[in-house]
This record gives sequence, C-alpha cells and structure tokens, in this order.
Amino acid sequence: MNDLAGSVVGRLVSEAEALDLAQEFEQRLADSSALAFRVAYSVLRCREDAEDVAQEALSRAYRNLGRLRDRERFRSWLVRISWRLALDHCRAGRRRERREQVGADRPPVPTAEELAVASEFRERLWREIDALPEKLRIVVVLAGIEGYALREVAAVLELPEGTVKSRVHLARKRLAERLR
Repeated sequence: MNDLAGSVVGRLVSEAEALDLAQEFEQRLADSSALAFRVAYSVLRCREDAEDVAQEALSRAYRNLGRLRDRERFRSWLVRISWRLALDHCRAGRRRERREQVGADRPPVPTAEELAVASEFRERLWREIDALPEKLRIVVVLAGIEGYALREVAAVLELPEGTVKSRVHLARKRLAERLR
C-alpha cells in the first residue's frame, strides 16, 4: 500500500513539474519567439527551410528544457540549437546533391538491343576503315582511333601536317558517306 501511494505521489509531482516546465517554456518563448527563425534564416537564406529548422529547434528546446541547468541562458541555448540544426540541414542538402550528381553522372545501362546495334555498327565501321586506301586508313587509325595529335601523326609518317589534316578530313568524309 505504501508503494502504491509513493508511485501516485511521484506521478503527481512529475506531472506538476511537467506543467511548470511547459509554462516556463511558454514564457521564455514569448521573449525569444523569432530568434530561432532569424538564426536559421541567417544560415540557410531560404524562408521555408528556415521555418522548418526553427520549428525543429523549438521542439528540441521544449523536449530538453528540463536538462538545461542555467535557465537564464535559454536564449543562447536556443541560438546554439538553431545554428547547429541549420548547419546540419545545409550539410544534408550538399550530401543529397552529391548523391544525385553521382547518380546522374553514371551512364544508363544499355539494353541488349542497344549493345547488339553498337556491336554491329562497330563491325561495319571497321570493314569500311579496312576498305579505305592505305594512305587514308593509316591517318584515320592513328589520329581518330589511337588519339594521336595531328602533329605526332605527321612526324611518324614523315608528312607535312597539312597533308595529314587533309587526309583525315577526306577519310572521315568517305566513311560518313559509306556509313549512311
């Protein structure tokens, strides 16, 4: 019986403390109602995000008011909560953007049909390159496929650079006509 009375009294005391905390929070909030929003807005520069962060800061402040030792420092405590939440919101946004960019940077996975078409085109392209005259084939392979600069191709083949340019142009033109 004594235990039952003790638990009821303990529950009444904790309910009374909760009521006192709620009233104290309302009073302190009246003094600093727009503070959380101003702090969040100074970091985020977006009204909607700042409102969300301020609401979360006030919610956390309400839940943890009992843990605040020096109640006179409520305003600075609320500023720290708002500041940290706003910074966390910024970091989360940057991480989200990076994830989306990484996902967008990845090329789409080709379908079997696309792979077959690409393979068929590659085979046809090589047949047409092989059909070019030797002087055109060598420049298109070195410059177009192997990626050598025109100056390097000219040095390797011991030709003027202008001749290499014209042969590459002619080879590409013939390939384009044949591949249509």
